[in-house]
Amino acid sequence: MDVHVKKTVPVEYYEVAKAYRKVRQGGKAVGIDEESWTDFEKDVERNLYVIWNRMASGSYHPQAVREVEIPKKDGTMRKLGIPTLRDRIAQQVVKDYMEKRIDKLFHEHSYGYRPMKSAHQALEQVRQNNFRYDWVLDMDISKFFDEVDHELILKAVSHVMEEKWVLMYVERWLKMPVQKKDGTIEQKQGRGTPQGGVISPILANLYLHFAMDKWLAKHYPQIRFVRYADDAVIHCRSLTEAEQVKSALIARLAEVKLRVNESKTHIAYCKDYVRKGNHETVKFDFLGFSYQPRTRRSKYDGKSYLAFTVELSSSNRKKIIQTIREHGAWRDTRLDIEQIASGLNSKLRGWINYYGVYSKRNLRSTLRKIEYRLLKWLCKKHKVNVRKAMVKLKAIKRESPNLFYHWQAGYG
Repeated sequence: MDVHVKKTVPVEYYEVAKAYRKVRQGGKAVGIDEESWTDFEKDVERNLYVIWNRMASGSYHPQAVREVEIPKKDGTMRKLGIPTLRDRIAQQVVKDYMEKRIDKLFHEHSYGYRPMKSAHQALEQVRQNNFRYDWVLDMDISKFFDEVDHELILKAVSHVMEEKWVLMYVERWLKMPVQKKDGTIEQKQGRGTPQGGVISPILANLYLHFAMDKWLAKHYPQIRFVRYADDAVIHCRSLTEAEQVKSALIARLAEVKLRVNESKTHIAYCKDYVRKGNHETVKFDFLGFSYQPRTRRSKYDGKSYLAFTVELSSSNRKKIIQTIREHGAWRDTRLDIEQIASGLNSKLRGWINYYGVYSKRNLRSTLRKIEYRLLKWLCKKHKVNVRKAMVKLKAIKRESPNLFYHWQAGYG
């Protein structure tokens, strides 16, 4: 059922222009029409006017999304749906409109894709909760973006938004077919929202607000949880309580047509120098970091003790090392070192700004792989041994200490 809108949709041109500026800062991947930002900006004002005119008249209809696959940690593939640039702009308009009106309804410990909220805030809240609660239920919702139910999304939207035109456009985007890699078109079967669509995160938050957040707050007010999109960590006072919450939440999510990946859902014990009990699992991962017992040295008396701390996860450390190893510049001795730095600095900035908050020492040791690769490259380029390459590298660091981002940030 496509909601019929009789009157003009109250979308202003400046809202479309503002949405364009936001979306323009994102990815460059093209949709099925293969229109790039370069193409779009050849006549940007006219193109924005067309989007506005169609949205305002209720006649805007999206195109199919282009499916791409990216590898996941477990070796399987994650499917992303890439809308056209125009659909991304239109979705941003509706997202902005919805966000102003409903973000205040969301739980304070829902952090994903919300204004004034961040992954670092979510990580810190988990860290603080670990001090107060001994047990953690690490929940993994199976294929959330593939299986989220359209009827329930629309029910949730209609519950918080009176504007029928918002419901109309959300429904149209939910129904967007998918163009597979071989070019065939696959129709939606009443479920799924493209992971890659601009509107998808706010719809996911709205869905899980009713499906999980409000339900947990009502039935288990004594526990604490942190949610970032479809990743959730639930803090409990005892193993019995954690097991009860796990069973109840599996049943609850089944009611809203979601499944828990039980092989990736587990209960962890926050073991440290005070909490000395035995439990099979004493580690959990969240947003690229691992929380687990680690030996630390007291800054007061120098003695070692066991702390439950947060660090860069081993899987993401391996991923960073693999990215460094596979960087194509190491094989090209025709390049200058400035070109190598230019190719790596955006990645280095992202790693340091994200992982450096809680994992400076671990990240520093990880990024030393770059020094190793630089030495090998200098040996090949200048046909010298390692000792002479080390001398050259030290000289480069003295002359250009800010050449690589990790040098200027103190990780070199």
